[in-house]
Amino acid sequence: MNFVEELKWRGMIHDMIPGTEEYLAKGMATAYLGFDPTADSLHIGHLVGVMILKHLQRCGHRPIALIGGATGMIGDPSGKSLERNLLDEDTLRHNQESIRKQLAKLIDFDSDAPNAAIMVNNYDWMKDMGFLQFIRDIGKHITVNYMMAKDSVKKRFNGEGDGMSFTEFTYQLVQGYDFLQLFERYDCRLQLGGSDQWGNITTGGELIRRIKDEQVYALTCPLIKKSDGTKFGKTESGNVWLDARYTSPYKFYQFWLNVSDEDAKSYIKIFTMLDRQTIENLIAEHDAAPHERKLQKTLAKELTCAVHSEQEYEKAVEASSILFGGATHEALKRLDEDTLLQVFDGVPQFRIGRQDIENGIPVMELCVEKCNIFPSKGEMRKLIQGGGVSMNKEKIDSPERTVNTEDTIAGKYILVQKGKKNYFLIIVE
Repeated sequence: MNFVEELKWRGMIHDMIPGTEEYLAKGMATAYLGFDPTADSLHIGHLVGVMILKHLQRCGHRPIALIGGATGMIGDPSGKSLERNLLDEDTLRHNQESIRKQLAKLIDFDSDAPNAAIMVNNYDWMKDMGFLQFIRDIGKHITVNYMMAKDSVKKRFNGEGDGMSFTEFTYQLVQGYDFLQLFERYDCRLQLGGSDQWGNITTGGELIRRIKDEQVYALTCPLIKKSDGTKFGKTESGNVWLDARYTSPYKFYQFWLNVSDEDAKSYIKIFTMLDRQTIENLIAEHDAAPHERKLQKTLAKELTCAVHSEQEYEKAVEASSILFGGATHEALKRLDEDTLLQVFDGVPQFRIGRQDIENGIPVMELCVEKCNIFPSKGEMRKLIQGGGVSMNKEKIDSPERTVNTEDTIAGKYILVQKGKKNYFLIIVE
């Protein structure tokens, strides 16, 4: 497979140094892409880079995932107007190990294939290098004029944010030094990244040209935005993380399920490994029946299975059906507490004491007097008789029914449903 052709039809190429495609055609190439270790999990904003490395490996080339331990201590000025918090070494090492585990689900690090991926941390070659050595051996090769011409620098000098510290100004030199190190250690001649990294990437190429008199290459992908122009990957509650501790598989699944039709058409190309014909067929099916949300369902399945597991995907589907479909009482009872609260996040909640239901309480007293779910017992009685009230996904067949602690889910929740779409969560404390 041709790596550049593959990325082109997927809409994943923004810039390339001339000769990149010819270089890749010569045989197995080694290319690297950097990941920022400021957290112990990647988020979906990183997935574009992960997919690029995955395609690279699938096309027979060797990927290097570079963890920016040293650069993470500085903070990249690209696209930012404020300095970042600096991290200590213990935190960086912990974050690196966590990121490696996530990447290993998607990229082959552990086989004996010649193009098995490598993970490196730039802190390992920066930690013992003194300031004087760095400015003598590296700094002298790149002029200030060259560094000042970069867009990421110019924006900050022209009043965007609070200016730029010397620390951030030197960032492109440190990233350039990474490229030089990987060139020397692994014959790495191609750097990959987002289009906002073009300035930093080309500085590395210039450094290698001046010190080694060798040609290296670069390829960047566009920054992914939503069709309305807003930033991809952010929700009201913040980043969508790959780690289940920060974003549950259910919420992860829901994120992809709820993207717009227009976004789904581009995301299916960028974030899945489905081939061109399959994707074109899916888009045609989707256009014929948009209400079925075929693209979103496929996107949510592919990504939830890849990042979490097929089992977590099936649980997320079942959890979604509880709110939007005809799920059973058993399915509801299988939900863990966190997922249950996420599924019913936003529905009206009522709190009662455990003593209120310990000896049994008539369901109408619970729902009218204790919880105010129904305005009157008469209305609730009428709805029950018409089969319109359910508790924990089971129809209440008699207005005389009583409720006790055995009716709770996980010992503390009772779900009341009025009609098809109105849910109420009673929390027993």
